[in-house]
Amino acid sequence: MRLTARGFALAALLPLVAGRAVCAQEKVTLGSDLLLYGDNTEFRNPFREGETIFGAAVRVFGDVELNPRVAITLGVFGNQRFGSDQAFEQVRPVIALTARGRRSAFTFGTLPVRAPDAPLGPDRGGPHQLLPPLQRETLTFERAYEAGLQWDFTGMRLAHSLWLDWQRLNTPEHRERFDAGGNARLMFAHDLSLPLQLHIVHEGGQLFSTGTVNDSAAAAMGLAWERGSQIARWTFESYGLASRYAPDREHPERTRTGRALLARVAADRAGWRAHLLIWRGRDFIKDEGDPNYLSIRRSGRLYGGTRDYAETGLARRFQLAPGAIIEVAGRLHRIEKNYEYSYRVLSVSALRWRLR
Repeated sequence: MRLTARGFALAALLPLVAGRAVCAQEKVTLGSDLLLYGDNTEFRNPFREGETIFGAAVRVFGDVELNPRVAITLGVFGNQRFGSDQAFEQVRPVIALTARGRRSAFTFGTLPVRAPDAPLGPDRGGPHQLLPPLQRETLTFERAYEAGLQWDFTGMRLAHSLWLDWQRLNTPEHRERFDAGGNARLMFAHDLSLPLQLHIVHEGGQLFSTGTVNDSAAAAMGLAWERGSQIARWTFESYGLASRYAPDREHPERTRTGRALLARVAADRAGWRAHLLIWRGRDFIKDEGDPNYLSIRRSGRLYGGTRDYAETGLARRFQLAPGAIIEVAGRLHRIEKNYEYSYRVLSVSALRWRLR
């Protein structure tokens, strides 16, 4: 969808107009969330192409607080890729209802964006902070807009985020497409936890039958141990993963199941984070997963052996102001016998103005 600068500005003013109409009774907050991204992968291997992604994703909106627990958000989203001949590659309305409790929040409509205090590190930078073989981090830039349902909960022992993101309708030209998942953590002790992740991508629909009905699902479960020291705060994680890839339900012989092991160690201190990640997988195929981990070549052929992958990286976060950060990161990758590097620069800002 293309939108002129005038149209974008008029759309951005809609929350203000709505806010002025109700501000005598309800609290209104104007806001803007800005993500500036620059991601460069300087490699090309049998599994993944190198790519440079530069651009900006912005939301301008108004929050109308109906009561202390319920708010309605109205606004506009735009994603602009640097160098494009279009003003915005994607423009979408921001429409959401959020109900909050003491420990949870439920969103119906446009899903929340990446916050300035999101976990540091490119290996944890995906839209829902899943492991990269389940959902690649670059979707944060390529698909910065998501809409559906999301339920976030934070308790003493359990924390989770569950969501459903509707990506495409079922039309005469193509099948519908959506993804759903969960990212949960169960605390056993102060420094020991059980992380559990699940992600499903489905294409189907009953109204029109153009294209195949396909599914891709994967789950990860492991143990995570965190311990602070005078040097840094250390995190040790190990996961077992399983996948099921069914590219066509009418041809079950093409379905593949896979398994993998992932280990990650990281050290955090004063805005710095270093990490080392090691992966071994066999027949692991996952739609929306990072191809560096997967057992499928760029040509579409299945990789017959055990896939090996490893990376190490260093990231630094700078707190520019309350609600505004810049994050820089560099990584070295080993993809089978290929050694490559990549780097990333992000800026995340969240601005809020309360109308009284």
